[in-house]
Amino acid sequence: MSEPNPRLKDLFFQRPFYDDLVAVLAATWPPFDAEAFWSGLYDAGWDDRSLMERMRHTTVILHSVLPEDFRAALRILQQAAPALAQYGFEKLVLCEYVGLYGLDDWEASLPALEAFTHQASAEFAVRPFILQDLERMLAQMLKWASHDSPTVRRLASEGCRPRLPWGIRLPPLIDDPAPVLPVLEQLKLDEDESVRRSVANNLNDIAKDNPQVVIDVLRRWQAHDTPEMAQLISRALRTLLKAGDPGALELLGYGRDPAITVSNMTLEPDTIPLGETVAFSFDVESTGQQPQDLMIDYVVYLMRANGQQTPKVFKLTKRTIAPGETIHITRKQSFAPQSSRKYYPGEHAIEIQINGTTFDRREFLVT
Repeated sequence: MSEPNPRLKDLFFQRPFYDDLVAVLAATWPPFDAEAFWSGLYDAGWDDRSLMERMRHTTVILHSVLPEDFRAALRILQQAAPALAQYGFEKLVLCEYVGLYGLDDWEASLPALEAFTHQASAEFAVRPFILQDLERMLAQMLKWASHDSPTVRRLASEGCRPRLPWGIRLPPLIDDPAPVLPVLEQLKLDEDESVRRSVANNLNDIAKDNPQVVIDVLRRWQAHDTPEMAQLISRALRTLLKAGDPGALELLGYGRDPAITVSNMTLEPDTIPLGETVAFSFDVESTGQQPQDLMIDYVVYLMRANGQQTPKVFKLTKRTIAPGETIHITRKQSFAPQSSRKYYPGEHAIEIQINGTTFDRREFLVT
């Protein structure tokens, strides 16, 4: 039997990193109190902390053993950083230090974040600055959007995502994303794929609260008829497409009410234990006179811990169906435990979704 996937918090912030961190800080700044660092780091709550909580805890302990003066501590971290080049995610503590303790010194903090982001993205650390002074920080991010380095340009977009995973949310930008749009306009045709992906992810965040804003922006951007723009638009619309949003579907050429019939749907078995799989199949027949582009998905109504069902859309296929053509589709859906999703016993259901319209619901029991 294979070993279970390790937890992220067991992959990062492990003892070798801290050994190297302590060594380089002591070499950079001889008064560094290694004993105080170790005793503060591995306290009674260490094992229970999540990945991001361990990062924050490390930053707080660093602050307790570095000079109280922010600029003095920052110089030490800047001098130490090159010696930690073999580490990736762990170096987020450098950015986190600035985000936690540099809010009263923007003149030192912003250049530090720009420098540190080459080693570990400052996308989390810039967010307290946005919340402190939205106008000033978005002006800075617009400048970063013209930076020579794609790493810094990506920070300009990723840092102002309203709902960045693992990052603190930005309520002002959730309510009104208008200040973000000039940054995204600047970056939409960026030569670097990671920057364009960040732009798409930012728009996908915005779409969760302001869908029409995103549809209006992307409708304008469609004038840039390139494969890169098509990819960006598709990624930016992924949440709206799963929800069957008519505007998003129309933007990609999927008619809201396709001339089709869905028939012969089967699902078996109708009862499975947790960890097993159901199989389903169905036919899609065109009743139209012209070829039609179809986005074929399915919705699983999952039983939750509170006894209520919640829908989750899964992608199936994109097809062009000819007049009179019939497409036969089969799929299996596993209910094996996953790190990102937990299944519960109870009544579930599967429903077909084509261009945002649902067809033929089938129910089954998970025991």
